[in-house]
Amino acid sequence: MNSKKWIIRFFTVADYEEEEIWLREKHKNGWKLVKTFPPCFYVFESCTPEDVVYRLDYKNNTESSDYFQMFADYGWECFNRYLGWLYFRKPVSETDTEQDAEIFSDDVSRIDMADHIVKTRLLPLVIIFFCCVLPNFIICINESDPFADFLTIVFAVLFFLYLYLIFHCGSKLRRLREKYSKRS
Repeated sequence: MNSKKWIIRFFTVADYEEEEIWLREKHKNGWKLVKTFPPCFYVFESCTPEDVVYRLDYKNNTESSDYFQMFADYGWECFNRYLGWLYFRKPVSETDTEQDAEIFSDDVSRIDMADHIVKTRLLPLVIIFFCCVLPNFIICINESDPFADFLTIVFAVLFFLYLYLIFHCGSKLRRLREKYSKRS
């Protein structure tokens, strides 16, 4: 009998390495990822505990059939798509070297992925912040009716949420990019 469990866990676009580690630990504890749902729902199915490497790649629906075939040829199972992310897994028992447990052949590919995340996820977030959230927050602060007070609270929450996401993701992606640049 397969039992399933749902877990709510939030990872930003810059936390993909932490998500890979978390998924690997879940699988070691007998729970393999089956599916993800927005905004932060994970569906796990009970399984035999096994050390399985999880890797994520951000393609934002730009992948081709050759892309999937290449990973299948190297023993990777692509089992989930989620908001532009592709989820791969491979048992550690099928890896001979540390490179076999990686989906990227070099650090330049990792840098390209980080740049792609910045262009397609972080930049739109910054644009929305400066074009919508910030101006509306300023307008609401300058108004003096009860509805404007409510909107001020809403936009204040959005203001701080966006600021956090922009700085957290931006600084983390910059650090990842620097880490990969030093190794290549």
